[in-house]
Amino acid sequence: MLQGKSALITGSLGGIGFEIAAALARKGCCVLINGFADEEVIEHQLKLLQETGAQAHYHGADISKPQEIDAMVLEAERLYGKVDILVNNAVTRHDAEIENLPPEQWAYALAVNLSAPYHFMHRLVPGMKSRNWGRIINLASIYGVEGTANRSDYVATKHGLVGLTKVVALECAEYNITVNALCPAAVHTPHLKKLITQRAQDAGVSEEALTADFLKARQPSKRFVQPSKVGSLAAFLCSEDACDITGTPIPIDGGWQARA
Repeated sequence: MLQGKSALITGSLGGIGFEIAAALARKGCCVLINGFADEEVIEHQLKLLQETGAQAHYHGADISKPQEIDAMVLEAERLYGKVDILVNNAVTRHDAEIENLPPEQWAYALAVNLSAPYHFMHRLVPGMKSRNWGRIINLASIYGVEGTANRSDYVATKHGLVGLTKVVALECAEYNITVNALCPAAVHTPHLKKLITQRAQDAGVSEEALTADFLKARQPSKRFVQPSKVGSLAAFLCSEDACDITGTPIPIDGGWQARA
């Protein structure tokens, strides 16, 4: 159980981020969630988390801006006294060949996908070290360990996040702080569902047929990874049973990498 612990989770109003927040809340952890959405969505997600009996709050920081990151950390510390668990989940991406990727999009991806995790860890690791306990989970991707065309901002920043994970894990290993990178493959998120729908429309085929082809070429399991499963794994990594798992890019890929 995680009673008495508190977590800050970026990009957590839906998808993987919300499932991680929910998994932690079910174990008694206080959770501060973050992201952009309409007020009704925010209130609904907070209500679901609060129904677990855990404290849950929201902060609307734009994590591409360091001053707003600091404001979010200060709010978490005001609410809970400390931050024991950090989950860097927020992400942005822009699918394009390198010559068509706007410089401003590249800079934004660096800010959200890589610099924000740095700023959060820079701010929170000292407190974790002083308490001799902490858990940091960085959401990388299968593309944090592999490459693909037309996603230079996403692949580069996720590779960087895996590297940053290893460095901080080594620096924190003696302080009972674990730092890991989760590397999911095709996850059934709103982003991927939208992508499948668009590709099916463009190809003039059914979503079912395109989904089958999409998975066959990638995941031997022939099924999407469910966000709730990623949430459960994240919660396990925050437990004492996982105290010796650190500095590791952990695949959740239905056998994707086993084909290599």
